[in-house]
Amino acid sequence: MNPMSGGSIRHDARSDSIAFQCIFCLSFATLLVVALIAQMLLLPWRSWFPGAEGSRTLIGGVRAAVYTLMSHLI
Repeated sequence: MNPMSGGSIRHDARSDSIAFQCIFCLSFATLLVVALIAQMLLLPWRSWFPGAEGSRTLIGGVRAAVYTLMSHLI
């Protein structure tokens, strides 16, 4: 495998972006379910997720928490 070939770099970048999107979607769905259940039970879920403390909406808080989680994974 030649490290100078552009095809392998593009393939690696594509597989990395697909992996990132899969991890993001799974994390988002998981945290959204937790936040929805906590919201229905009137629990303070925003303090559980790092990055979601200052958010005003459910989706915004979950998105901030997922981005914080993803920054720790990379």
